[in-house]
Amino acid sequence: MESASELVEFPLLLTPIDSHYRACTIPYRFPSDNPRKPTPTEISWIDLFLNSIPSFKKRAESDTSVPDAASKAEKFAQRYADILEDFKKDPESHGGPPDCILLCRLRELILRELGFSDIFKKVKDEENAKAISLFENVVRVNDAIEDEGKRIDNLVRGIFAGNIFDLGSAQLAEVFSKDGMSFLASCQNLVPRPWVIDDLDAFKVKWSKKSWKKANNSGADIILGILPFARELLRRGSQVVLAANDLPSINDVTYPELVEIISKLKDEGGNLVGVSSSNLLIANSGNDLPVIDLTRVSQELAYLANDADLVILEGMLCSVLILGVK
Repeated sequence: MESASELVEFPLLLTPIDSHYRACTIPYRFPSDNPRKPTPTEISWIDLFLNSIPSFKKRAESDTSVPDAASKAEKFAQRYADILEDFKKDPESHGGPPDCILLCRLRELILRELGFSDIFKKVKDEENAKAISLFENVVRVNDAIEDEGKRIDNLVRGIFAGNIFDLGSAQLAEVFSKDGMSFLASCQNLVPRPWVIDDLDAFKVKWSKKSWKKANNSGADIILGILPFARELLRRGSQVVLAANDLPSINDVTYPELVEIISKLKDEGGNLVGVSSSNLLIANSGNDLPVIDLTRVSQELAYLANDADLVILEGMLCSVLILGVK
């Protein structure tokens, strides 16, 4: 299920000052909590994952690459629901106490044991194709903004708007399946500044020449949110590394998919709408979940990140990174 290569600690964030780093930043429980009784926070997150089961089951049922998909999708739904209910009775069951990484990992484990490797493949391909057709227009709109501060503001708005396309959320998945979602409308409907930035798990800025970004959901998120921002860094002379998941998980973009997307967006000269992509690298993060544990990243990513001056982890709980170095 996980990457076959050895995983290592992320070199920049895991310093002596980060000795208490935990991959799941939300405190589900404290040492004083009863180990045999779920906390209110654990119950809330367990219910959140329970509510997502119907949308995952529906995606699994429609996976034509898996024989007898409907029957196996039903097994997935029942097994996962049983595990989540077990956590409500005993938070230490199934390797608990539960946190977001464990809840995601158990879901992916059951899907893969039943033969489902990428139940969101069809919708990812569809949304990537739509977003690719809009990419040039989105970057030209950004390029037309002469004021640097306003242009960066607009690019950040694009990142926020793109990350709304998260099919791991039961509510968003329902809206998406009924009405679809518009990237431009999402940009326009963002609340005005000041923003509370909980979409970016880490945002270390030092405009220098190497940028490292971890890219998240397929479609609008990566293509219309992340890539225009990365292109702006390239235009400023930065070296940019985009890191994506090793294996499929919900609708997050994978390393092979990101390589293919970039190849489709480049022109014959290797440019991204007039900006050279010669300083753009795509890396495999080694991750296999929609959340990331920075104690377990690929050796390639750790090497590339070592001298980065700008690091952005973008996403729900982050499955995408941007590295930047000057």
